[in-house]
Amino acid sequence: MASNRDIRVHLWPLAVRLRALPPIALAAVAQLAALLLVSLPWFLRLLPPGVALSIPALALIEGGVAAALGYRLGLAPWWVPIQAGFVPALVAMLSLDIPPLWFLAGFTVLALVYWTTFRTQVPLYFSSRNARKRLCELLPESAGFSFIDLGCGLGGVLAHLGKRRSDGHYRGIEAAPLPCLISWLRARGGAADCRILWGSFWTLDLADYDVVYAYLSPVPMSDLWHKIRAEMRPGSLFISNSFDIAGANPTSIVKADGVQGSTLYVWRL
Repeated sequence: MASNRDIRVHLWPLAVRLRALPPIALAAVAQLAALLLVSLPWFLRLLPPGVALSIPALALIEGGVAAALGYRLGLAPWWVPIQAGFVPALVAMLSLDIPPLWFLAGFTVLALVYWTTFRTQVPLYFSSRNARKRLCELLPESAGFSFIDLGCGLGGVLAHLGKRRSDGHYRGIEAAPLPCLISWLRARGGAADCRILWGSFWTLDLADYDVVYAYLSPVPMSDLWHKIRAEMRPGSLFISNSFDIAGANPTSIVKADGVQGSTLYVWRL
């Protein structure tokens, strides 16, 4: 009979392979494993006598198991509530007898908003009001400077800066179609010179900009730093909202106070 240690030794290579999967695939594996662990005893009537679980109760148990499995397999902590609530939310939606077209519409909107998030691991963040104010104070004093927001989202930063410093040239680039469209519409109504690009900032030459701003995630920061060092001109500024770069000491750190406060890490190249 195999011991617990033998089982762990044989399962370890599988765990290593699973951890190498993209987060969205790892989340799906955790959900499927939890579904099997919870539903099989119920289907095979292996539950103890007198124990009767409803579908909503099973969904809640499955969510808890999926969240625990996903966390153990290396998913980021913010995946825990998503994993825990996915199947319970699905069961709740099915009980409401909502027409299928609404689900298709919801999926389409989510796909247009989050687009390549599963690959880039960069969610949609919104710069706080305090962060935008501090960012405006960091812009060059002379007119005609060029500024770009990498992953500009809904264009809030560009709209704020354009109103307060209309003497600059602003650019934003966004990979997700719906946020990019919203940013483009907002830019058309602004007084400043502002253009929105649809695509990946990895293909963009950063040498054309005096200030580069990013509010991404910890995942791409190391690669982005190599790109910045290779392309940005001496004297230009790189500003990262909330996410530092390991091994790269910032020139200054600006705290944005308030309830929605954050930290701006500033590097002068």
